[in-house]
Amino acid sequence: MSPSSPSLKEPAGFEAAKRRIAGPGFIAALDQSGGSTPKALAAYGIQENAWGDDKEKMFELMHQMRTRIIVNSAFDKRISGAILFERTMNSVVEGLPTARYLWEEKNIVPFVKVDEGLAEESEGVQLMKPMTKLDPLLASAVQHGVFGTKMRSVINTANEKGIAAVVAQQFEIGDKILAVGLMPILEPEVNIKSPDKAASEAILRDELLKRLDALPKKTMVMLKLSLPEEAGFYEALIRHPNVLRVVALSGGYSCEEANRRLGKNLGMTASFSRALVENLRADQSDAEFTKALNDCIESIYQASVT
Repeated sequence: MSPSSPSLKEPAGFEAAKRRIAGPGFIAALDQSGGSTPKALAAYGIQENAWGDDKEKMFELMHQMRTRIIVNSAFDKRISGAILFERTMNSVVEGLPTARYLWEEKNIVPFVKVDEGLAEESEGVQLMKPMTKLDPLLASAVQHGVFGTKMRSVINTANEKGIAAVVAQQFEIGDKILAVGLMPILEPEVNIKSPDKAASEAILRDELLKRLDALPKKTMVMLKLSLPEEAGFYEALIRHPNVLRVVALSGGYSCEEANRRLGKNLGMTASFSRALVENLRADQSDAEFTKALNDCIESIYQASVT
């Protein structure tokens, strides 16, 4: 983003949403897309033969799982925000559009995933594929009352040129998101299996700080980052005046390990996906499901606010 980037617009409820995200609580990532949906359903106990070649049925099963989570009593004030897949945003929960249900019934701030997946690896990173549907998706998000967006790139090795390209692309698309009055979550994920993860994090932090320092004074973004190898490593990003919130992805860590690492990073809060739902199963009774969800939410919440 350049110093001439537009300032955030202020639609109704925007300031209230900013305060909610800046306060206690963590962000639930419920944005599994087409490629990751079969794995998510399998972990939930629904195998591929339940839908066969019928992709619409697959997405409907996924929406049923997400709805079961969202309407559960355990999905409460400990959750400050929820990231949705586009289909989830366009669906309904208990008769209301999903984003409206989250904000009005749960006081949870809605976000939507906007990237279209990852390109092939080059120079140690995977950039985002060209976003051919970004403009209509952003327009739809605004109409649905969504607060912000999320988009993911992946860093596999400590390649300075590749990491600089990842950060540049994230901020370039972030400009477009800011221009329509939405809050971008920039997610340059460092692969937890990277052979030089700590070195990648050092390059990433420096690139992010350069870009953040160039932002206009009142322009704010959010960052979603892998849990660092060194505790407190992202403190400068957390304290940066142009950053509303730094959240952590679980990245393949178990919930227990992700919480352990998160608890060592003051000011960082969670935005977990797989770790959030790892103990949920389709065949659980309502009581069993609620207990499993509540136990996980409580553990993530405590790691986020400690």
